Amino acid sequence: MLTTKITINPLNLEDSRAELTTYILDGTRLRPAVLICPGGGYGFIADREGEAVAMQFCAAGFHAFVLRYTVNPGHYRLPLLELSQAVAEVRKAADQWSPDPHRIAVCGFSAGGHLAASLGVHWYKLDDAPLNKPNALILSYPVITAGEHRHAGSFQNLLGPNPTPEMVEEMSLENQVSAHTPPTFLWHTVADQVVPVENSLLFATALQENKIPFELHIFPNGPHGLSLAVYETDDGRGVNPHAARWMQLCIEWLKELFDFA
Repeated sequence: MLTTKITINPLNLEDSRAELTTYILDGTRLRPAVLICPGGGYGFIADREGEAVAMQFCAAGFHAFVLRYTVNPGHYRLPLLELSQAVAEVRKAADQWSPDPHRIAVCGFSAGGHLAASLGVHWYKLDDAPLNKPNALILSYPVITAGEHRHAGSFQNLLGPNPTPEMVEEMSLENQVSAHTPPTFLWHTVADQVVPVENSLLFATALQENKIPFELHIFPNGPHGLSLAVYETDDGRGVNPHAARWMQLCIEWLKELFDFA
């Protein structure tokens, strides 16, 4: 396995601290890739939603990447631009790393799910298009809405204390789904008291209204931030074998979508 770190800085800013870590499987076979955005409320990076998740995708035959994006950037689009550049870099590296440029998924957790979904709905408006286009989204207990069911801390960190109505609308992602949005896998728990399950439900409803294929799993129990919901990623929130099935369900969905055995 090839593991290396690549600096991502789309605006050449001194305060941009994004870093992309590669997990490239050996051999020359053209493989789908999954780029992972850990959560952390746009205030920190939750490492337990990074490498351990990448290893699961690698075990299923995917190349994997983990993006440590800039948090509290003072520029609300900076994490989105970093992710956009990261996807473009993966797609341009087909000769070097053998990722299939037509089968690149972006996976995000919590605020990282908001970041992944932001690229999913806004990619075609950015300078990196179409190289930045995700072919699939994987959203784990994602922050989606800036409305009634918002996670206030994520939006405060992303948008600052005095966002304009236009900024709030742009980043309330249930209102931004369109025909450009890729097929999406979502999972959440009803018991999530940090990011309400309505976030996933709102995004799924918008996908349905726009006739975008999706798979949605709502598990009854489990707190926010379960990651893989197994002992390896347990930080005291508990292990949940039922919710832990999300990873296998996701891999099955992604392999079917990408026609990958």
